[in-house]
Amino acid sequence: MHRVMLTIVLLAGLLPVVYFLQVEVGSAEGVQPDDAERDSSAVSFDRYVENVAFGVGEKLSFDVNYGFINAGSATMEVVRLIEFENRPCFQIVTKARSNSFFSNIFKVEDRVETIIDAVGLFTWRFEKNLREGKYRSDRQYTFDQRNNSVVYKGDTIALEPFSQDALSALYYVRTQPLEPGTSLYIDNFIDGKKSRLEVRVHERETITVDAGTFDCIVVEPLTQSAGVFKHEGRLTVWLTDDRLRMPVLMKSKVFVGSISAELTDFELGSIDEF
Repeated sequence: MHRVMLTIVLLAGLLPVVYFLQVEVGSAEGVQPDDAERDSSAVSFDRYVENVAFGVGEKLSFDVNYGFINAGSATMEVVRLIEFENRPCFQIVTKARSNSFFSNIFKVEDRVETIIDAVGLFTWRFEKNLREGKYRSDRQYTFDQRNNSVVYKGDTIALEPFSQDALSALYYVRTQPLEPGTSLYIDNFIDGKKSRLEVRVHERETITVDAGTFDCIVVEPLTQSAGVFKHEGRLTVWLTDDRLRMPVLMKSKVFVGSISAELTDFELGSIDEF
């Protein structure tokens, strides 16, 4: 069930569902820009990212399945707009819990929260509270985006500008143009490790889930360091092929079979200008 939560939060490993994260857009055909290109394309701290994908009040509900067996449910919600670091920010919370049957075997009740800058769509704060069987883990770290660093377990770690966390990366990706044959490249920081994530854009596909039938674009996150989403692992995410880029289906292969998160219901949020 721990992998279940990874599937929901990365799209945070978005999703973690996706351990989707300065943030760069790659060139066509999945060619990664080199360091010189990254340096020359650096932008100021006060960047603006147009967001017509999500807003306060959006709530996405999922069934989490192991094969054909329902194991639990999860939600992703843009809870409210707050002020953080003297900036307008989204408070976004995901929750995952096992159903009554699986709870008798291995109870899961996880919560992950990110505070995302509403103007530049980068993370300021990340918190993870995991309750999985007898396992307990509580982690929290704050990003200093003005000085490109993060404090983690008492250590200050240098980061790339506009680095993301495991959850904020998904929401950033949702605002970006996605065309088959291209990739996005995103710098992120997850549980003490820096990595550069390639989000590879595949084909368009129409799929049906409990929430309805959706025209989607298929993306696959691939980390370039050891971790959940190494190239030998695979997470596939279906995002609606419209301005919302809602995650409709997420599939992650495991040692035996696969785990999926399927959209069952959704409430759209209000889109505001900042």
